[in-house]
Amino acid sequence: MSKENIQSTYKSNDTEEWLDRVWTRPIGYHWALLFQRLNVHPNTVTILSMIIGASSAFFFAHGSYRTEGMNGLLLNAVAILLLAWANFYDSADGQLARMTGKKTQLGRILDGAASEVWFIPIYLSLVYRFYVHHDMEFQYLGIENNVQNMWIATLVLLIIALYSGFGCHSRQCGLADYYRQIHLFFLKGEAGSELDNSVQQQRLYDETPWKGNFLWKAFLKTYVNYTRGQEVQTPEFQRLMKKLRKRYGATENIPQAFRDRFRVLSLPLMKWANILTFNTRAIVLYAVCLVDLPWLYFFFEVFIMTALCLYMRRKHENICKQLCDTEI
Repeated sequence: MSKENIQSTYKSNDTEEWLDRVWTRPIGYHWALLFQRLNVHPNTVTILSMIIGASSAFFFAHGSYRTEGMNGLLLNAVAILLLAWANFYDSADGQLARMTGKKTQLGRILDGAASEVWFIPIYLSLVYRFYVHHDMEFQYLGIENNVQNMWIATLVLLIIALYSGFGCHSRQCGLADYYRQIHLFFLKGEAGSELDNSVQQQRLYDETPWKGNFLWKAFLKTYVNYTRGQEVQTPEFQRLMKKLRKRYGATENIPQAFRDRFRVLSLPLMKWANILTFNTRAIVLYAVCLVDLPWLYFFFEVFIMTALCLYMRRKHENICKQLCDTEI
């Protein structure tokens, strides 16, 4: 296995996180080689990653060592290993697709949905874990540990968890992925990125008949909403692209000098985009579960990750506004 072989399966050096380069990608590459020899399709690998990642929720739910001692600690360790394994497969599916050329629209949709499939059951498992093991928190806050207070506190945490998952996690990961695809678009062109737009996806959805395509239509509808949400959050980038298309027609006519200029300005933001995806979230999740305060994860996501996302969005929108107003 050479470093060059692994790097050939990257989307780009610009968009790869340090931890992925030294850990996730090399291991994912080995899995990709195995799946290639077994003639396994990348979409199958993605589905396997969903199953493995979601299964970690059971072990996170029962991982409190306050009441379960070393057995709880062991269950936490199993949960961490399963989620890490799922992430290796999530890396391997894209690497395998680039190695074999088996890139599909369904694969793109499934890949974007993978973390949702992992984290929804995990978030619910953390709420359940608080429901079962909340004595220390109640004692610290001076709350009487009775059934009524237990249900109220659990309901409040469930609401926070749902907001954390759907209002923060989904939007933050979606925007971070969008910024990476934008960077790849200006770095490698349309063929080297997966920069989809809602108009194209809506057209594909409308042209696909329901008969015999019910599940595919459901995936497409979800993806239409996903891309539309990305566009709503990036008005200055949408304005920039509109001006570029008006001036140069097809996107392949955009001058290389402009592409290089965009890359220089966008590159510093890639570290924030990477922080907002899997690795940082997973490390914090592992830490708060191991110290047996899993509910802290939601506050980390709601406050710290939201602040980072708002910073990244403001910087990216300013870049697009600057280019739109001064260089087109």
